[in-house]
Amino acid sequence: MQHVFLHIAIYLIIVLLLVKPLGWYIANVYSGKFNKYNAFLIPVEHKILHWCGVEHDQEMDWKQYISSMLCFNILSTILLYVILRAQYWLLFNPQQMVGLEPSLAFNSAISFVTNTNWQAYSGEAALSYFSQAIGLTVQNFLSAATGMALLMAFIRGLYRQEVTTLGNYWVDLIRGVLYILLPLSIIFAIILVSQGVIQNFIPYQDVQLLEPQQYVTAGQTQTVNTQLIPMGPVASQEAIKLLGSNGGGFFNTNSAHPFENPSSFTNFLEVVSLILIPAALCYTFGMLVNDRRQGWMILFAMIMILVPAIYITSMSELAGNPLLDIPEIENISNMEGKETRIGAVGSAMWGSVTAATANGGVNSMLDSHLPLSTIVYLLLMHVGEIIFGGLGCGMYGMLMFVIITVFIAGLMVGRSPIYLGKKIEPYEMKMVVLVVLIMPLAMLIISAIASITNAGVEPLGNPAAHGFSEILYAFTSFKNNNGSAMAGLNANNVFYNLTGGVLMLIGRYWLAIPMLAVAGSLVNKKISPMSSGSLATNTLLFSILLVGVIIIVGALSLLPTIALGPIVEHLMLWGYT
Repeated sequence: MQHVFLHIAIYLIIVLLLVKPLGWYIANVYSGKFNKYNAFLIPVEHKILHWCGVEHDQEMDWKQYISSMLCFNILSTILLYVILRAQYWLLFNPQQMVGLEPSLAFNSAISFVTNTNWQAYSGEAALSYFSQAIGLTVQNFLSAATGMALLMAFIRGLYRQEVTTLGNYWVDLIRGVLYILLPLSIIFAIILVSQGVIQNFIPYQDVQLLEPQQYVTAGQTQTVNTQLIPMGPVASQEAIKLLGSNGGGFFNTNSAHPFENPSSFTNFLEVVSLILIPAALCYTFGMLVNDRRQGWMILFAMIMILVPAIYITSMSELAGNPLLDIPEIENISNMEGKETRIGAVGSAMWGSVTAATANGGVNSMLDSHLPLSTIVYLLLMHVGEIIFGGLGCGMYGMLMFVIITVFIAGLMVGRSPIYLGKKIEPYEMKMVVLVVLIMPLAMLIISAIASITNAGVEPLGNPAAHGFSEILYAFTSFKNNNGSAMAGLNANNVFYNLTGGVLMLIGRYWLAIPMLAVAGSLVNKKISPMSSGSLATNTLLFSILLVGVIIIVGALSLLPTIALGPIVEHLMLWGYT
């Protein structure tokens, strides 16, 4: 138990030490305040905007902003779909990979454009280097920068008053890539390469085995003397996959593969990178609204939920499987589906953080985690992945819950709900309720359909409660743009590719459009000064109230459903049924 607390404490200390400097830097970038370290990129930014025909100081209202984002995302999806379908004829394809079949290409294109990175294929067996580096990695940058751009637009809606504009989507997008994601990814990729993560474009290597391996097929014994080792530009994709809350992986085994995650040291660096920018954005928010305590309040609320989640999953995996009764060995942790160099705690921490951050990358087999851990992962995803969440979208999703909390608190004390001096009126609450209620409802309806149809049930690798958990996890991951999966479900079929693609679109844009509508409404309002009767939203008390609202509004809608899956499985495992 002590080493679990120590592991969590070291992790949080490192993250918190980086929050303020990185958050300050991000705030300055989006405010147009540059310094000697990044000023040399200003001509590059202006040249890109000039090539795109964008005026640097031309701002947009919320409809223009969201329209620009949607148009760009539609074009990105079409382009990526074409790349995945036509990869056989494109460059950097030494293994002669053929194009993906239509439903899989449709699902994968939507997945990477929406920052979900769900992969219903084996990367090293299905995609060329061109598809990986030019198709997927580019979208990792653009989808992450899009999330941050939307957050900046929403924040401007909070601190600006009596205007109509929220900034310029193209400027925000380019600044997110050029000044933030690209430099951090280059630095991180260099660190990963120094630790053993590969980065090349050479063909797969056929290496000699130390000991020949024999197997029997069709009644004949076959001897294998060599093994084909996949190569590729891994470090560059791994860096932005983690920093951009993207997820996915170059290889099928994701960050459990030694070419993506070679050691316990790289594992710790990578799990830090998962929440580095989402945590820093809390401080960025506080700076931009001119009240740093607002940012710290939100960060504290996130930590209050994440730390217990990491602790519960770590202790669950350390306790081991009660059905494995081996008297000769004591304290058997659940190491099924885990790498020994990472361990049970490292795997559980990664699982909790990736479920909270909309990342979706995995360093172990989630299907082998114990039911109690699955419950935690499902709840973290289901609340909208706002506990740090994806880049930008996690923070503006959290701000939706802040508005709900302000509204509830206003009703409790009999005062008009006001947040950062802006009155929260029926229009804003209608938009917020659309987000909070419709998204979970869409996921639950599709999960129910999958559970009673042959197309949804046949791909299951496990029956009964665990099989239902696999279905529920898949659609929760789709809806929240997470991308992780319990691999017992073979989701590479037309039913899951199409329904998953639709749900990923709902998860990304059903949240973004009402959120920008709220920002467009708030930016028109005048900021009222705080009075003695105003609700303080930058205190510990409000942070605790916010956590309560998240649990009640966000998590409870999933409890009846997980009672049919992982809760039943947990009770059966420990002999309570």
